[in-house]
Amino acid sequence: MRYSNDMQPVITLTSGPVNAYPDVLRGLGRVVLYDYDPAFQLFYEELVAKTQKVMGLSTRPLIMQGEPVLGLEAAAASLIATEDTVLNLASGVYGKGFGYWAARYTGNELHEIEVPYNEAIDPQAVAEMLRQHPEISVVCACHHDTPSGTINPINEIGAIVAEHGAYLIVDAVSSFGGMQTSPDACKADLYVTGPNKCLGAPPGLTMVGVSDRAWTKMKANERAPRASMLSILDWENAWSHKEPFPFTPSVAELNGYDVALDLYLEEGPENVWARHDLTARATRAGIKAMGLELWAADETIASPTTTTIRTPDGLDEQAIRDEARARYGVVFSSGRGETAGKLTRIGHMGPTAQPIYAIAGLTAYAGALNALGRKVDAGAGLAAAMAVIDAAN
Repeated sequence: MRYSNDMQPVITLTSGPVNAYPDVLRGLGRVVLYDYDPAFQLFYEELVAKTQKVMGLSTRPLIMQGEPVLGLEAAAASLIATEDTVLNLASGVYGKGFGYWAARYTGNELHEIEVPYNEAIDPQAVAEMLRQHPEISVVCACHHDTPSGTINPINEIGAIVAEHGAYLIVDAVSSFGGMQTSPDACKADLYVTGPNKCLGAPPGLTMVGVSDRAWTKMKANERAPRASMLSILDWENAWSHKEPFPFTPSVAELNGYDVALDLYLEEGPENVWARHDLTARATRAGIKAMGLELWAADETIASPTTTTIRTPDGLDEQAIRDEARARYGVVFSSGRGETAGKLTRIGHMGPTAQPIYAIAGLTAYAGALNALGRKVDAGAGLAAAMAVIDAAN
């Protein structure tokens, strides 16, 4: 059979939104409590504490009531003051995009290190830029630039930024929960992530790790949003229920998020990271065995949460995805911006970070190529993927 566009897919293997765990979906059906109810206020306080544990933070995090783009823009608006000179690191569409926010809020020159979107930022290039421009006071970096499926060495970058004395804003939206990363490990001052990728919850919330010195800087920034949806400052003491919430929290999403954190802790972070990594390694092995090319210039920077495949010459990338959906009911992601049409993304996040989904993804991708006239050996790809999976068991 063929699946029409208005039929639900069988399997969604995108890089976000991703499907939520069944237990998380059931969690969304919990009672929606009044935000002034003592039971909800206690629940919220405990949820912030649980978030702090999961994020490995030495300071108390925030939970903002909107999907992570809210937290990213709020980070730029809150931390970057007119007198700051900003360095933006661009190894992909999202890293480049953060620079536009940074330029909006700084009153000085925006410096940028930009590399081809299949490469990663060299920490030594960051060190050299900081040496040449000692006035740089804020650095912005995207850990996993999802439209490229590449990982930046954020801990090494963070150590260099910290030694320079600058503040660091990190976009960890599609890396946190799927690999070993934490705000303290990369010395981030603002570390923005969300539950809607590797934690397997619906979009609708943002978690922000905030260093003590970031709080001090934001409070001193007269232009930092206050009484605004973008305000980080307004949520500083929301955990304590000693002050009213700035506005009504997203109670149902918080219920689901609570379940997602429990699942993560019960499975164990190392086990969660391992199955993300295994699924990605199996997928990459299958792609290469079929004679296809990974987008990442070097496999060492290929993400364990998203595999990106360079579009074969002569084929339309959208046609590949359309054929995979129509023929197999499997949905992949396109590139974005600069990478649109150049690559296809297979997501390994949350519930789909399981080795069996590597097999499903490879089958659908190879079948789509064969149907479009680009003949590949699907059997060789599946055998290579199975070898990786079997070696791990």
